[in-house]
Amino acid sequence: MRATLNELAADLATGKVTASQLVEASLARIADPSGEGARAFVKVHTDKARAAAKAADDLRKAGLAPSRFAGIPIAVKDLFDLEGEPTPAGSKVLAHAAPAKADAPAIARLKAAGFIVIGRNNMTEFAFSGVGINPHYGTPANPYDRATGRIPGGSSSGAAVSVADGMAAAAIGSDTGGSCRIPAALCGIVGYKPTASTVPTEGALPLSFTLDSIGPLANSVDCCASLHEILSGATLASEGERSVAGLRIAVPQSVVFDGIEPQVAKTFEAAIKRLADAGAIVTEIALKQFEMVLQINAKGGFPAPEALSWHRDLLEEHGDDYDQRVRARILRAKEQTAADYIDMLHLRRAYIEETNRAISPYDVLAMPTVPMIALSIASLEADNDLFVKTNLTLLRNPTLINMLDGCAISLPAHGEGEAPVGLMLAAAGGRDAALVANARAVERALRR
Repeated sequence: MRATLNELAADLATGKVTASQLVEASLARIADPSGEGARAFVKVHTDKARAAAKAADDLRKAGLAPSRFAGIPIAVKDLFDLEGEPTPAGSKVLAHAAPAKADAPAIARLKAAGFIVIGRNNMTEFAFSGVGINPHYGTPANPYDRATGRIPGGSSSGAAVSVADGMAAAAIGSDTGGSCRIPAALCGIVGYKPTASTVPTEGALPLSFTLDSIGPLANSVDCCASLHEILSGATLASEGERSVAGLRIAVPQSVVFDGIEPQVAKTFEAAIKRLADAGAIVTEIALKQFEMVLQINAKGGFPAPEALSWHRDLLEEHGDDYDQRVRARILRAKEQTAADYIDMLHLRRAYIEETNRAISPYDVLAMPTVPMIALSIASLEADNDLFVKTNLTLLRNPTLINMLDGCAISLPAHGEGEAPVGLMLAAAGGRDAALVANARAVERALRR
């Protein structure tokens, strides 16, 4: 089992392990030619990480470690500014752009806590796909069924693979329509999408300023909670230890189960039964409001026009250098008028109001994070129609929560040796502390 941040912090505190040893272990995993390091990372900070590890060990010896996590290696998605480096966001177009003048605030907070950035994770170009394929830097294969070579999910593809393969203790991603939760679900780890306003997005190359949020991918709910507190600069209000007994779980019936694969349905049903057997109050609700999101997204939703506003000049000059699937999604914005965009704003406001009212009697929503298991990379590279269908399918359920301005977390629900399946728990925006407390209880119940 992969170590959690709390376990690593305890080992560092007792001297069982040093920061230098953790960094060397990470670098060895990344460099292993039989692994996925060459595709999970677009840049590895070998020298900087070693220097930072030595400094962390010296500070700890002097009793000056900035936090209990000081010296733990993390990975950072390629769309975050790191001082002195370009921010390519998985592209070739920006590979030689001017270096960032400062770290993104969220990453600066992690560094201030003593985390060591081991490198920049590969990702879907400009974060515009839930599949995780990158034609420029290669696609890291899912840890499940490596012989087949399955998609990792996106857009935080390298982030999920680096954590699942032990190349980093955790990774920081972004989530506009599921980009933390989708790869977490497909790779069998935990992915958290906080209420968007809680973590500053400055210094992160944007996809949709309406929907973008920043969150962690890690090995436990506690890991994600600790990282979120650092990223947000705010402590999650103590909710106390909760039990699954009495937890009011709503399982929406609209949209989220459409086209679900039998294996995912079976795994989800088994997880919900375990929670009900442990005393959770499970209620199936229609939640027809979810159908409103399909209408909002009919012409590309918010990401297409908001991305086009950022990429317009770059597309004019370097359009042929883009991943053409990403380019096509951005250019869908030309199907929208100003009136269409304003209609989306109004419809989203109504969606948030109506959905929050409908879910207010419940503690959490529960649904499959995605309704399918990971397909092969080769099949999606070869068949554009299959790629488009798969991308829409992967994004569908997570996007429901981004559009709600809510918070959500994906937990592994599958058994050992089975294809990874994620269980998504979600709540209204601003209920992060309660969601995390409930997710801890669910995680304990599922692991028993």
